[in-house]
Amino acid sequence: MARKPRDYDAELQTLMDRAKKLKGQKTVQLGELVQVTGADALPMEALAGALLAAVEQSKKSPEAVQRWAERGQALFQQGGKRGSKAGPAEPADRPASDNGKAAAAGGGT
Repeated sequence: MARKPRDYDAELQTLMDRAKKLKGQKTVQLGELVQVTGADALPMEALAGALLAAVEQSKKSPEAVQRWAERGQALFQQGGKRGSKAGPAEPADRPASDNGKAAAAGGGT
């Protein structure tokens, strides 16, 4: 008895559809994250700049990512509501000379 041939085109299409669906879900989740953190109140350019600063700082200072992760975890544990612990207050270890870039970047990552 001969084997049934595989339909590689159909399998590839299924994988591509799944990848597209996952990408869409990720985009929605990122949008929700921007809203939950209150970053949607920032101008688009400011938000983009804060995210770029966060990426740059994460390369220079991996410990900053850990601090951001702790703040993010606190936010999620509070049910996604910005409260006193995970609110927009500047972290005590942030130098005052960076004109607020680290605080803005810290909430966006």
